[in-house]
Amino acid sequence: MTLATDSLPNDLQALKALVSAQRAEIERLKMLIAKLRRMQFGRSSEQLDAMIDQLQLSLEELQVSQTELTPPTEPPSRPVSRRKPLPEHLPREIHVHQPESKCSGCGGKLRHLGEDVSEVLEYVPARFKVIRHVRPKLVCRCCEHIAQVPAPSRTIARGLAGPGLLAHVLVSKFVDHLPLYRQSEIYAREGVELERSTLADWVGQSSQLLRPLISALERHVMSGHKVHADDTPIGVLAPGNGKTKTARLWTYVRDDRPAGDSTPAAVWFAYSPDRKGQHPRAHLKSFSGILQADGYAGFAQLYAKGTIQEAACWAHSRRKFYDVYKDQASPLASEALQRIEALYAIESEIRGQPPDQRKAVRQSRASPLLEQLHAWLNQTLTQLSKKSALGGAILYALNRWQALTRYCNDGRIEIDNNAAERALRAVALGRKNYLFAGSDAGGERAAAIYSLVGTAKLNGLNPQAYLIYVLEHIAEHPINRVSELLPWNISVNHTEHCEAA
Repeated sequence: MTLATDSLPNDLQALKALVSAQRAEIERLKMLIAKLRRMQFGRSSEQLDAMIDQLQLSLEELQVSQTELTPPTEPPSRPVSRRKPLPEHLPREIHVHQPESKCSGCGGKLRHLGEDVSEVLEYVPARFKVIRHVRPKLVCRCCEHIAQVPAPSRTIARGLAGPGLLAHVLVSKFVDHLPLYRQSEIYAREGVELERSTLADWVGQSSQLLRPLISALERHVMSGHKVHADDTPIGVLAPGNGKTKTARLWTYVRDDRPAGDSTPAAVWFAYSPDRKGQHPRAHLKSFSGILQADGYAGFAQLYAKGTIQEAACWAHSRRKFYDVYKDQASPLASEALQRIEALYAIESEIRGQPPDQRKAVRQSRASPLLEQLHAWLNQTLTQLSKKSALGGAILYALNRWQALTRYCNDGRIEIDNNAAERALRAVALGRKNYLFAGSDAGGERAAAIYSLVGTAKLNGLNPQAYLIYVLEHIAEHPINRVSELLPWNISVNHTEHCEAA
């Protein structure tokens, strides 16, 4: 058998040169991956996802190869970063390695001098446990009255699964993107036979149980003065013929933290069997304010009513110029990108400041740049065919100019719609793994769970710990106070306790 090291040069200088070249390539790949991640938004993100995945694999192989090149007795050739201490919340299992009590040299008694302590991070595979509830019966000797504690409630009536297992199934499917049949196979390796149909029942019943909480989440999102909106396609199995149809998941995000607002951030997903404009109009029927979105024509009727104002997305406009620059290396497209980057540089300075301060800075610094950009776009368009790719990018911006520049006059509005596009990334990842939803009802369940786990993440909670807490309490929680179970009303201490348990 030929080993990977058999083809390495024997000369030490040549070997060092090889290691140095690999180290340079590792740094180049890291920088390229970081750059691609900064660009990763919108519908073109799926192409970037594939590119990043491939680069990650290349980086992984190079790092493994470099480790093989360095003998275990030699220090690593790459710079070693300062090691972070292991998390304090992890349980510690102490192994004391006690030497003999007598000196091996003279036989004298040894006294304690001190100790060296080192820690190794270990992994204990996830394990199942059975909780047996025993309820003794007591009887009164005098009147034969029988006393017994009522049976503890179950998350799912007569269900086998506890809240921790239910939360794990939901998070595995909708956060870690593991289809139920794969989960069933993993559990079988632990000696626990759980059919996919059983897991499906649990997902359905959990979704039903969480429905009032999803409604409360929707009301919170739609009660804001600004909502970010976007949609993405998902495949759904059409009944009867085994084929898939293209449905949509819509995301609506309320997040005013960049404008210095402390109102909790939240995301609400909605499912529709197609992309007709009637669906977002139904979703937004109770909303009035600013809708930050792309140029989807289905929103036009909402804007026409006058209760909703359109705020367009500079990221979408920038992307069109970037595509031209990437394909044609166009100097004009490059100039457009530089002008747009100047607008983003201003935003990075004022992120988190109150709306009035953001408005003042934008009007003094961004408005002149926008006026210059508008004039430059009109002038450049006269030199191009409107049917060219660059002409199309310019027209896209000019046709939406009022909506693109509205953010300058309102400090609550963002420069782009990235808040909604970030929320959709989890859907794109899941779509690659499980390919399609089983039905329209499955699409609605996915929207519900995506809403909860997405909002938990926005509020800094571990989605699994949050779901455990909710599933432990929601069955007996008063329906008129269900909003108390929304992520921002649950302390981190509660979810950490659930995670540890």
